[in-house]
Amino acid sequence: MFQSIKNLLGLGPATDYKTLVANGAQIIDVRTASEYKEGHLKGSVNIPLQTLSNHLSKIKKDKPVITCCASGMRSASAKSILQSAGFKEVYNGGGWSGLQSKIR
Repeated sequence: MFQSIKNLLGLGPATDYKTLVANGAQIIDVRTASEYKEGHLKGSVNIPLQTLSNHLSKIKKDKPVITCCASGMRSASAKSILQSAGFKEVYNGGGWSGLQSKIR
């Protein structure tokens, strides 16, 4: 019971993003196209949050998905959308620049 409370509060074990990416996780950047052009993670796919529901077919359901944005707010929303659409392994990577340092 205590572990599930910890997980709800985000106090569970830290996610190993580097290993996820090494094992084929998809990085979906949900910022706008203009934000994405200003800088992004190599290998990430830009699907702006407002269009995500219309582009789910571009994302493989059998691979882990890491969402990212500028600060973590839109990526949290994207995670919820993907989970509601049946994606099983989805992680909120938060801001793209912070995520970049976690996968190096």
